[in-house]
Amino acid sequence: MVSPEVKEVIHVPQGVQVTITGSTLKVKGKNGELARAFPGQGITVKKEGDDVVVHADLPRKKQRALVGTYGAHIRNMVKGAVEPYEYKMKICFSHFPIKTKVQGATFIIENFLGERTARKARIMGATKVKVEGEHVTLTGANVEHVSQTAANIEQATTIRGFDPRVFQDGIYITSKGA
Repeated sequence: MVSPEVKEVIHVPQGVQVTITGSTLKVKGKNGELARAFPGQGITVKKEGDDVVVHADLPRKKQRALVGTYGAHIRNMVKGAVEPYEYKMKICFSHFPIKTKVQGATFIIENFLGERTARKARIMGATKVKVEGEHVTLTGANVEHVSQTAANIEQATTIRGFDPRVFQDGIYITSKGA
């Protein structure tokens, strides 16, 4: 049986501006501005006072799932506009000291396992990467860009052709948080 409607209400705190144009929602706060398109047949995203409402009339299974997904995306955007998301990573090595640096939109890893060529990881969006000794800090308003940058860095240091139980060198995520 199809339920008559599915509705998700997201509260917008003070100091955050939300504008909706067509299917694009823009969230602007002290930490930055985020924009995202929310296409979907039968799903409406509208602003009512201090709340954003994601609504679907007579939803099928796919639309019901999309209402929850869109609500989660909007909550992440509002939270990122208020305070930045922060991921912390640690550089681990046993013999060859790993040198890292940020060059434009690329994170460069040098001397990984003594390799002559540098490994590169892409920095997504407006994510800020800061290297302090053996700690790497990633911050940004968009949780998807921050987490994907952390995944790119971690995946750039995967070890191929060696036993991973012995060679545990790499750059690993140590904490995720807001």
